[in-house]
Order: sequence, then C-alpha cells, then structure tokens
Amino acid sequence: MSNVKKTGYKLTYEDAVQVHLMIMDGWIHSRIAAHFGTNQGRISEVNTGKRFPGSYAEALRRHPDAA
Repeated sequence: MSNVKKTGYKLTYEDAVQVHLMIMDGWIHSRIAAHFGTNQGRISEVNTGKRFPGSYAEALRRHPDAA
C-alpha cells in the first residue's frame, strides 16, 4: 500500500484484496481510488463484488480483527 499508482492503473486481484482491507479500516472510496490511481467506480465495483469475486473473503481472512 505504500506506492501510489499512476492514473489509469488497472487493478489486480491483490489490489482488490487491499481495497477491501482499506474499506474495513475506514478509508473512503475517493481516497482509495486516489491511492491506486483509478476512479471511484472501480473501487465500488470491487466493493460490491462485480470485480474480483472472492477478494472480500480473502480480505476477511487476512484482516487482523477477523475472528
């Protein structure tokens, strides 16, 4: 999460997992989009499962607060 991507960056599955983790940690969509250099629509598609199905389950598995 330390690298800010250039505009027009195409999200990967690993990015999608990071998006879910960021949302779980309270980040807002616009900040996540800026971080990855994409638009809020792509972040919303990841969040709703339209892109990268299964990434939410993986994020839950990785999240430190998941029981």
